[in-house]
Amino acid sequence: MRVLVIGGTGPTGPHLVNGLIARGHDVVILHGGFHEVEFVQPVEHIHTDPHFAETLGPALAGRTFDLVIATYGRIRVIADVLKGRTARLITVSGGAVYAPPEDPRWGPLGPPIAVAEDSPLHDETHGAQGLPLKIRKTERAVMAMHKAGHFSATVFRYPMIYGPHAPANPDWSIVRRILDGRRRFVVGDGGLTVLRRGFAANVAHALLLAVDKADVAAGRIYNVADDVQHSLRQRVDLIARALGHEWELVNVPQQLARKVSPLWVPQRHFAFDTTKLRTELGYADVVPTAQAIVQSAQWLCRHPPKAGGELEKQLGDPFAYDAEDRLMHLAIQSLTEASVVEFPDIGTAHMYRHPKKPDEDWTPSSNANASPPKEST
Repeated sequence: MRVLVIGGTGPTGPHLVNGLIARGHDVVILHGGFHEVEFVQPVEHIHTDPHFAETLGPALAGRTFDLVIATYGRIRVIADVLKGRTARLITVSGGAVYAPPEDPRWGPLGPPIAVAEDSPLHDETHGAQGLPLKIRKTERAVMAMHKAGHFSATVFRYPMIYGPHAPANPDWSIVRRILDGRRRFVVGDGGLTVLRRGFAANVAHALLLAVDKADVAAGRIYNVADDVQHSLRQRVDLIARALGHEWELVNVPQQLARKVSPLWVPQRHFAFDTTKLRTELGYADVVPTAQAIVQSAQWLCRHPPKAGGELEKQLGDPFAYDAEDRLMHLAIQSLTEASVVEFPDIGTAHMYRHPKKPDEDWTPSSNANASPPKEST
């Protein structure tokens, strides 16, 4: 099968290309030529800008493919140019397509921690605008072309990608502070927030499953993310241990933590429900999450981004250590001052009766400082 990969040199690209080669496919990659990576064997490169029809169209003139995987560029433009040039299109979207938390369609509790593909989406009738609306319109356009018979389409909603070559890799905010010898680290709201994340090799594996199961994946939209998700604090702890570093985690309110680094300090839980991906395509992580997090951190240590360069600007992390120290000092000081406020000690008691004689009613513990009694067996 002749396959065109649009992108190919980003975080998921090498895994896709190498996976396609291993399956015996003839692979061509199309990208801007700004970054180059090595594959298991040489492949043809087409260098052009995939964001515009006037550059993409001429670059593909007279060429057809059995399958196109587009992970980069302007997807609506790519899909339109590919009409009549490919039998299948696998492409990507993102979590920004889901409606904002204040949208009433979520119901009285708002969005769940993990959102499924049939959850409320951004649209014009609910005030959507900007990038989220553009992503939603792109999904609709691709699926309209699928229904019109221009090609068989599958869309994957990407998570936050981490791992080698990942742009705006949030793990760098942790790793650089370790390399810089920081002894304190700011976490917002205890670092308990859970986000949708996907290791590059795992995300690529999901797309390759769609390559293998063309009939099942036709016309489908899938969330993709690591099977197992962890909190920011768990990732910080694991990376520090893996790199042999010790530091104190300083908890501050989320709205203040975002001053430190607005991108990697999340405001709320936002994970993906990947049940559909696992049940229909048989997805399972090829790299376990803990191993993936460590691999990502170790790669960043070997390939540290330039200070103040492209990746750090994408992250929006100023690495303003003087300001961080001032914030942490005030947070620790305020916690110390607040800890002197005294409350009455009413003790604790298990919610079930633990009678010492028959028919004895529920009573609180006689020792206010005693641990709650264990449940009867």
